Amino acid sequence: MVGLGYVGLPLAVAFAEADVDVIGVDVSARVVERLRRGESAIEDVPDERLAPLVRGGRLRATSDYEELVECDAIVICVPTPLANQREPDLSYIDSAARALARILRRGQLVVLESTTYPGTTRERLLPVLEESGLAAGKDFHLAFSPERIDPGRTDHTIATTPKVVGGLTDACRERALELYGLICRELVPVSSPEVAELAKLLENVFRSVNIALVNELAMLTDRMGIDIWEVIDAAATKPFGFMRFEPGPGMGGHCLPVDPFYLAFKAREFDFPTEFVELAGKINQAQPHFCVDLIARALNDVERPVKGSRVLLLGVSYKAGVGDLRESPALKIARQLRDLGARVAYHDPHVPSVAELDLESVPLDEGLRDCDVACVVTAHPEVDYERVVASAPLVVDLRGVTRGIKASNLVRL
Repeated sequence: MVGLGYVGLPLAVAFAEADVDVIGVDVSARVVERLRRGESAIEDVPDERLAPLVRGGRLRATSDYEELVECDAIVICVPTPLANQREPDLSYIDSAARALARILRRGQLVVLESTTYPGTTRERLLPVLEESGLAAGKDFHLAFSPERIDPGRTDHTIATTPKVVGGLTDACRERALELYGLICRELVPVSSPEVAELAKLLENVFRSVNIALVNELAMLTDRMGIDIWEVIDAAATKPFGFMRFEPGPGMGGHCLPVDPFYLAFKAREFDFPTEFVELAGKINQAQPHFCVDLIARALNDVERPVKGSRVLLLGVSYKAGVGDLRESPALKIARQLRDLGARVAYHDPHVPSVAELDLESVPLDEGLRDCDVACVVTAHPEVDYERVVASAPLVVDLRGVTRGIKASNLVRL
């Protein structure tokens, strides 16, 4: 397993629990040392699940690619972030490919799981791996199988989520299906890596577009004086032709804020502007600005300027129930409020500290007592929101969790 983060470590553990010997490679010495002690930095993999696998020798961590020579299959799970101009940064894939080319042997299977644009496996990964002198589809097998991990979920796991697999050749696909058949109950073979790569982008672009739609409607209903949550509740009663999506402070995580731009980048190669996809990305990127404006207007209505006001953010992770800060809109909101002169604090039971904001989570009672406005940014289930509304002088709810509560100090998105 190359990469032992949010994707690689759960996958490594799933294979190890299926009685497969797993070697995990990570460039971070700190990650490797923690794993060797049986300590996990991933919420979905508790220490009590990881430690027995490490102690029993079923799963071991290293920074040395040479140890992968003995493996039958190598799965690449490295990050694919965006560069400064919102173009794909495939440097982690390139680095892994170069390292693997030096140790690749006949008969091995290489699978890329990192989300990327169609053509990456064939056009980017394949040529580097073949610098080994081995030919893909003949001397070794190559496939793409997109990760579908949703941090914090227990209803859809690696085992129960259908696994899409596309091979460079039919033989490559069959070899990859054999691998994932060890841990996945349902396999979805497709004709090529490109189909599998684009399927993953479609899944996330679908969500991005629909979230952008309701976010834009939330901005419109704010001006119209209509409750967007009541509108969504009413529309959701239709038993066909409608899928519920809800507005919020913006998108976060490792996929939704990034994947639409991967597709747009590749489409430009074919002189095809993906205007619909890019517009959705722009709307979602702008949503934190709208939420800051909503907070400012709420303070203005009680005759308080943003400058000097004490703002308590309730939740800073990108989604409820987890401590993942990747692309979290809460961080953008915090920085914008600070730029306006606000004094920002936060409470999050899953995030003890945020280094880039130089803040630590404050106890809820203390935060509510000391704030001028409490803003629900991430609706963690551990928080009693009736108590929040009863205790804070002003509450701005960006997640709709206070529906059903009527109070003069409450403002909802």
